[in-house]
Amino acid sequence: MENLQKNVDVKEGEMTKDMESKTAKVPSKVYLCIALTTMAASATLKCMGHKHTALFVGQWVAPFLLFGIYNKIVKTQGHD
Repeated sequence: MENLQKNVDVKEGEMTKDMESKTAKVPSKVYLCIALTTMAASATLKCMGHKHTALFVGQWVAPFLLFGIYNKIVKTQGHD
């Protein structure tokens, strides 16, 4: 059972390193621009009377900002 757990950990680490190396190539400004664009889209939808869609789209802002923070941390601190 322990060998199985070790194999899972190794695969997860390799996959994480692969994803981090790819996302580290994306400039942090991209995530900020996406978040700002999402805010503008939400405000536009709200003004057009699409209340529920505006709320749905507006909730995307926080995850995009968190992706940007994670990206910045990976770039500055590196990965294991």
